[in-house]
Amino acid sequence: MNLASMVDLGGEMMNLASIVDLGGDADILTDYISPPYGNGPNAAFFTYTGLRSLVGAQPSNFTVYKASMTELPSLNGQSVSYAALYYPPGSVNPPHTHPRSSELLFLLVGSLEVGFVDSNNKLIAQTLQQSDMFVFPKGLLHYQYNLDNKNPAIALSAFGSANAGTVSIPSAVFGSDIYDPILALSFNTDAETIRKLKSGITN
Repeated sequence: MNLASMVDLGGEMMNLASIVDLGGDADILTDYISPPYGNGPNAAFFTYTGLRSLVGAQPSNFTVYKASMTELPSLNGQSVSYAALYYPPGSVNPPHTHPRSSELLFLLVGSLEVGFVDSNNKLIAQTLQQSDMFVFPKGLLHYQYNLDNKNPAIALSAFGSANAGTVSIPSAVFGSDIYDPILALSFNTDAETIRKLKSGITN
């Protein structure tokens, strides 16, 4: 075995590949994880009806309808979750990442401009039409934009984690408590510009 692929953990050598494997959802040794209450799971425990609110909905802002472990506890240990996304005309799902999962997006209605930036800062972008699919690799910065100023778009996203997590870049940078001088230096601007940017961000 290549010594470069080994790491010393407190005197014990471990293959780096086995460390990487720990980055996803943990495998479970049972069919499912039972709820910590009641007499055990029933059909209702495995059923989620929260996406019904999408039917006929026409929100004025970009809206995500999640079906993750928070909303559906029976997903715990199953390494999968789901989301429905509604894009009003001309709206954007701002640049963000999912630190614990890749994303497979399926466009049900409309068209979308989508893209991600890889670790070499290369933008991979595509215009999707109805019934197209697109993969956003795990942890990479990505976005979706409804180019159509008249018609909405609707997409479904599948995740390889029960809790993929979302880090919205605008909120994480300008909606956090990072000091203005640090952001000003980072973006090669002044503190007043940073304050203006912060005032436009809602967490």
